[in-house]
Amino acid sequence: MGERNYEFRNRLDVVHRPNRRDPSLRPEAGECPIDEGWQIVIADGAGPHLVHVAKDLQHYLLDSMNCPVLLRRVPNVGEIAESGGSVIVLGEKQDLPGYGEPLSKPRSYRISAERERIVVCGFDERGAGQGSFYLEDLMNLREAPFVAVQDTVREPVFSPRMIHSGWGLDVYPDAHLNAMAHAGIDAVLVFVKDIDRTPFGYLDFNYVIDRAALHGLDVYMYSYLTSRKHPDDPDAEAYYESTYGRIMEKYPRFKGIVFVGESCEFPSKDPNTTGMLRLEWPKDKKRTKPSPGWWPCTDYPQWLELIKKVTRKHNPDLDIVFWTYNWGYAPEEERLRLIRSLPTDISLMATFEMFEKFERGGVVHTCVDYTASFEGPGSYFASEAKAAHERGITLYTMANTGGMTWDLGVIPYEPIPYQWARRHAGLLQAHRDWGLTGLMESHHYGWWPSFVGDLAKWAYWKPSPPSEETFAAVARRDFSAEAVPHVLDAWRHWSDGIRHYIPTNYDQYGPFRIGPSYPLLFREVSHVPQAWYAHFGSHNPIVNPMYSPINDHPDYLRLDVEIASLRRMAELWAEGNAALERAIALTPERKLEEANGLLGLNRFIERSVWTVIHTKQWWKLKHRLLQEKDAAKAAELAAAMTQVAELEIANAEATIPLTEADSRLGWEPSMEYMTDPEHLRWKIAQVREVLDKELPEYVRSLANGEAG
Repeated sequence: MGERNYEFRNRLDVVHRPNRRDPSLRPEAGECPIDEGWQIVIADGAGPHLVHVAKDLQHYLLDSMNCPVLLRRVPNVGEIAESGGSVIVLGEKQDLPGYGEPLSKPRSYRISAERERIVVCGFDERGAGQGSFYLEDLMNLREAPFVAVQDTVREPVFSPRMIHSGWGLDVYPDAHLNAMAHAGIDAVLVFVKDIDRTPFGYLDFNYVIDRAALHGLDVYMYSYLTSRKHPDDPDAEAYYESTYGRIMEKYPRFKGIVFVGESCEFPSKDPNTTGMLRLEWPKDKKRTKPSPGWWPCTDYPQWLELIKKVTRKHNPDLDIVFWTYNWGYAPEEERLRLIRSLPTDISLMATFEMFEKFERGGVVHTCVDYTASFEGPGSYFASEAKAAHERGITLYTMANTGGMTWDLGVIPYEPIPYQWARRHAGLLQAHRDWGLTGLMESHHYGWWPSFVGDLAKWAYWKPSPPSEETFAAVARRDFSAEAVPHVLDAWRHWSDGIRHYIPTNYDQYGPFRIGPSYPLLFREVSHVPQAWYAHFGSHNPIVNPMYSPINDHPDYLRLDVEIASLRRMAELWAEGNAALERAIALTPERKLEEANGLLGLNRFIERSVWTVIHTKQWWKLKHRLLQEKDAAKAAELAAAMTQVAELEIANAEATIPLTEADSRLGWEPSMEYMTDPEHLRWKIAQVREVLDKELPEYVRSLANGEAG
């Protein structure tokens, strides 16, 4: 029985996977075994977050480890920490004298585990929470409620770690927030257009802030406000008081605001720009310069000073994040000139891999937003990171290490752990070299709890074991000890496969955005059905159904290079899928649902790659056909197009069972469903219409001398 649309949300609502415990396991020497006689202990005065964490640990032990324990409050947790037996003590350093001395960083924690007692001491409540989640991580890997005797101090490398919702655009149920906190994420993002208004409609921002705080998370505002005044305008301050100032007065607990050029542009006086907002430029007038949102304007510092003035009166510690995403293509001299004039009490964010150029097959390609095919850092990021570091500006990056990019638009995450590990290593090196401290880990495609997120969490805390050791442990947790070599083999194939992906705008806004539901158009334009209520829906489509690749080399060289590279990607994915099938044969029944879900995801990815290959082949043949005047040669080309189309129809048909089994496949928060069974059947019918009517009619008209 398959899933209905949106049924994946029921899975997202399960924070603790049931029945993780292997009942055959027994504690070893040097381990602390937790059993039904244990208790979780917190102070009488524990705050809401710590109370929530204690309840969460109790639920975890019951749901995942089949180990019910009691939870109680006591007037003196420090006393219990010193002398109690069969207890897990959760507290802050101020309540646990003698345990908190090594802790100096927010969210850091100390785990002191003895045979009869475990003490989790946090620098603050959020640190105690992360320590409790770490206990859960250890027990998950052990597959039993056994914790090694230890005295461990750990601290996060990055903060903030910002993420968008994977449940629905700007929708944050408690379970999803709780899962994010367990993954080490410490902040969420909401798009803000006005008071309690997102692009998706109404949202009580203060309530989101309250619920996020309960789970130990901050909330960042991603600005969608319009900025129609230059700071020099006489009424500019009053105008911005009525927009950003009004927002911050209403929501002073927003941790920060993210500004990106395209959504915060203002009428700049920089002569390199049009000086007008993009949407206000006359439609009948050709634009010869970029809009201010797409250029490192010399008066952005002046604009930021005014924004600081009207917002920080309501929250003096407001984190103002200035993201240079839109002009990473601009000359380095212009970009760095801007950074060297920015105020130093803001945070600068640059995307980690974008704009990097590389050569393949004699063709130069560019990393468009956003891709995991190149681990980074790119030269654009490196140049701005170095300049920010020299000026003492706090440095963030858009890293996408929540597990997803625009490489493939309608999947929950990219299961390419070795490639993600290469990015983790680059980010950690940027932390050491340039002081990188904060990450945005997804855009509006959101976040999905997965083993990829687990690996990121291990990478982003110190100390942590070597990545290969962690990979093997996670593979054993999710499959079995016997399956580990096959799992790692699958992961390596997929991670190598993504390196053969060539990022392009025409693919990321075309077939790779939605996969096998992408149409094969001839001359008639058929728009992909889209939900009226989606942010990028029928009123605001983001997918271009009429494929329009760059064809700037003789004999379709660029497309041929892309096709050859994608063929290799598909081969590697198929080899990885075969390895995973071998792993599943060695996996116990209680883990099969998740294991088969991973296989379904990767089969969907393989199908999506073939859709893009077929789309490129179709376009080449169509391009030749529309230029061909000889009727016989045209008929041959039409026959070749039919062959490609039949392969793609079969590909789409084979995708339907995958989307029926997993309702998350084919969905994305900002577009909603684009590749569910209904869309796939629409695409099959659309291609059949072309083959049965449009294409034959064109060939006949050419034979009759009527085509034009």
